[in-house]
Amino acid sequence: MDPDLILRWLHVVGACVLLGTGAGIAFFMLMAHRTRDPNLIAHTAGVVVLGDLLFTTAAVIVQPVTGGVLAWRLGWPLSEGWLSLSLLLYVLTGAFWLPVVWIQLRLRDLARAAAEAGEALPERYHRLFAIWFACGIPAFAAVLAIVWLMLARPDLGVWLVR
Repeated sequence: MDPDLILRWLHVVGACVLLGTGAGIAFFMLMAHRTRDPNLIAHTAGVVVLGDLLFTTAAVIVQPVTGGVLAWRLGWPLSEGWLSLSLLLYVLTGAFWLPVVWIQLRLRDLARAAAEAGEALPERYHRLFAIWFACGIPAFAAVLAIVWLMLARPDLGVWLVR
């Protein structure tokens, strides 16, 4: 079997996992949050944290490895405009994703504590959820942009210094 085809397949699957997990996590956390039910939120946030750990982390590792090997095998310099922009957006995504993971853990813990105490969600939970939501928008948009850049491979030499 063609090694480049396997690398491309792994790279595309990794992109699908990043998009799918990101969209799924956002959807399920938002739907749980809307209930304001600490038990449901605690459970959902626990599943979300596990999903991020298993799927997103694996894809975050696979993407640069497969992408780097593909670029090398296909003779694409990392200074190529679309590739440089993709890497920059990847770093930007990571800069938003890392705090989001920490926030998800806090949201889970705050919801668990509220559920165990039979109380409403504390104000800290709501502040953290707003930050979590705000961080997710640019991170998800950046992943969408990266996928577009991978597919279109536009000539960005006019805008980026080579």
